[in-house]
Amino acid sequence: MKRYYIIYKGRVQGVGFRWKLINIARRYGLTGYAKNLYNGDVEVEVQGNSGLKEFINDSLSNDRFIEIEDYSIKEIPVDEDERDFDVKYY
Repeated sequence: MKRYYIIYKGRVQGVGFRWKLINIARRYGLTGYAKNLYNGDVEVEVQGNSGLKEFINDSLSNDRFIEIEDYSIKEIPVDEDERDFDVKYY
C-alpha cells in the first residue's frame, strides 16, 4: 500500500474539483481526503494498493470549469485506520 500527498494549483476551488476527486477515489477503492487551502490550492492525501496511477491521471483531466496549472506529489506514510475518501474542511 502507498499514500501520496498531492497539491493541485490552478482553478481548482469552487468548480467541483473536490467532488470529482471523491468520485475518482471511490471508483478505484482508494481512501484519503481532499481539502481547499487558503491560498486557492487543493490538498489531497490518497492511498491504496492499486489505482493510484489511475487516480492521478483521471484527476489531471481538465474540463470547462477545472483548470489544473501545476501539481506536486510526494509519498508519505500510510494511514492504516483510514476507511474512506472524503472532503475535509479548514
